[in-house]
Amino acid sequence: MVLVSQLIGALLGLLAVVFGAFGAHLLKKLFTVDQLNSFETGVKYQMYHALVILMLSFNFNLESSLEKNMMFCFIIGTFLFSFSIYGLCISAAKGKKLKILGPITPLGGLFLVIGWGLLLYHFIKNFI
Repeated sequence: MVLVSQLIGALLGLLAVVFGAFGAHLLKKLFTVDQLNSFETGVKYQMYHALVILMLSFNFNLESSLEKNMMFCFIIGTFLFSFSIYGLCISAAKGKKLKILGPITPLGGLFLVIGWGLLLYHFIKNFI
C-alpha cells in the first residue's frame, strides 16, 4: 500500500504540473475567466493532495484500516474533485457541458474532508 500510494502521489503531482502548464498556456485562449479559475482550483487541490498523499505514505506504514481508509479517501477524493472540474471546464468550453460531472465535484470534496477528518482522528487517538 505504501508503494502504491507513493506512485499515485507522484503521478498526481506530475499531472498537476502538466495540467497547470496546459491551463496557463493553451486553455487561456479557450476558457472564460471563470472556467480558468475553476480549472486552476482543480490543479491546486490536486497538487496539495498529491503532496499530502506522498507525506503520509512516507510517514505511515498504511497497515491499519484507519490509515488505509484515510489514504483511499485522499486518493479517491482528489481524483473525483479535480478531474470532474477539468471535465466540466473543458466540456463547457466546447459548448457541451457534461452536467453529470456537477454532482461528482462535491462528492470528491466530501472524500477529501473525510480524509482530513480521519487524519485528525488519528492524531487525537495517538495523543490521548
